[in-house]
Order: sequence, then C-alpha cells, then structure tokens
Amino acid sequence: MNVIDGTMALVVGGLFAIGFYLMLQRSLMRIVLGFILLGHGTNLLLLVAGGTPGRPPVPAGTTDASARTADPLPQAMALTAIVITFGLTAFLMTLAYRSWRLSGHDEVHDDVEDRLIGTARERAEAGPAPGRDEGGSESGRDKGGPAAGRDEAGPAPDRDDGGTAPGEDR
Repeated sequence: MNVIDGTMALVVGGLFAIGFYLMLQRSLMRIVLGFILLGHGTNLLLLVAGGTPGRPPVPAGTTDASARTADPLPQAMALTAIVITFGLTAFLMTLAYRSWRLSGHDEVHDDVEDRLIGTARERAEAGPAPGRDEGGSESGRDKGGPAAGRDEAGPAPDRDDGGTAPGEDR
C-alpha cells in the first residue's frame, strides 16, 4: 500500500464519519449536508477502487491485458452515484425548504406517536405491572376492588380508541 492509498482511505473515512455525524443532527440542512458528504465519500471510494489512474482501458500490443488495463466499472458506478446523489440532494433541499416555509425553522421534531408506541412496547416487555397477577388481570377484580364494576369486554374508562393503547394489538 502506497502513501496515496493510505491518504485516500483516511479521506474517505473522514467524509463518511462527518457525513454520518451530520445526518444524526436535528437540523434538516445539516442532514442534507451530511448526505452530500456521504455522496462525495462514495464517489471517492469508487474512484479509488478503480486502481491506478492513467492506465489505458484497452492496451495496445500487449499479451497480458489483465495486469495493465484500467477497470471501467468503478468509473461508471461513480457517474451513476453522482446522478443519484444530485437527484436526492435536490429532493432533500426541496423538503427542507418546504419545512422551513411551513414552520419557520428547519428543526425536526419528535414524533409523539412514535414515543407512545415505544413506551407501550417497553411496558409490555417489562412484564406484568405491579398489582396484577400472573394472568395479567387486576388482583382486585374478583374481590370487589376498584375494577369490579367494569365490564370485562369493554374498554378502560380512560380510553376512547376502542380499548387499545398506542402500540397494542387489537
């Protein structure tokens, strides 16, 4: 491995690291910039994978063609990656602009429904709640406790969505 290959590996690694870091931010413009850096890192990786620059694609007058030719496939893939990156960048910029026009800023908000589904899943994975027996029924139900007057098939009094909380199966 020569110095150029090592330098290119560091540059590609740096572009990927910075690109992923920016894509994890909450600002849509930083997400777009991170995507652009990932695209540039991918293009550079594909061009480095093509081998030593300056080799002819078709050698003239040699019998051992495999050792002296350039591989055209990484170059074609890099051109395709450039077109895809340009199209997706234009689309992401349009989304960021639309978000800025509608809300006045480009920060991504948390989705409340996703948070509720996550907490419902965590409660389900934690096991039976305190005050419940192994079957999942409330311990005071059969003894005339607070849940004794409630209909077994009906929804809980504080729910208005048919008896299921977000994330629960119906």
